[in-house]
Amino acid sequence: MKHVLATAIVGGAILTLGTIAADAASLVSAKKLEVNIDETKADAERTALWAKIGGWCAISEWHPAITKCEASKDGDVEFRTLTLKDGGVIKEKLLETGTTSYKYEIIESPLPVKNYTAMFSVTPDDDNLDEINVLWSATFDANGKEDKDARGVIDGIFKAGMESIKGKYAGSEKGEDKK
Repeated sequence: MKHVLATAIVGGAILTLGTIAADAASLVSAKKLEVNIDETKADAERTALWAKIGGWCAISEWHPAITKCEASKDGDVEFRTLTLKDGGVIKEKLLETGTTSYKYEIIESPLPVKNYTAMFSVTPDDDNLDEINVLWSATFDANGKEDKDARGVIDGIFKAGMESIKGKYAGSEKGEDKK
């Protein structure tokens, strides 16, 4: 992977990323990281990046707010329990998995959201064959805070995660700055 081209936050509009059902919630947050790659190795580079960041508990390796992730199962249903640096705990349920994606929902959380469903994925870029995209998006309702404050919390979580991925995994093989 050569370098990161751009990042963008998308908020306040209904998105159709993956299979997120935006009609059930009133708010949307999303973050996209575009990673420049060797076009001739696009599939291999996408798979390699997913191997580093896409495991169900890999989030504890790259998100700066998470100190521990514990995976568990109840029958065929998979969960993860995230322990935050401030001591908070978030329990999430895995809803769907793809080759380089997963969809999940929050079951328990100190975050000011409810009806939270999210998708995390690494996908080819439709516009540029020499890019892959890391996408993280969610639909949710505010819970105990104003909509803009709840969205700000989720946007901040996504931004911190994408910046960490950019810094740890989207650097150049030739020693260029990780921009």
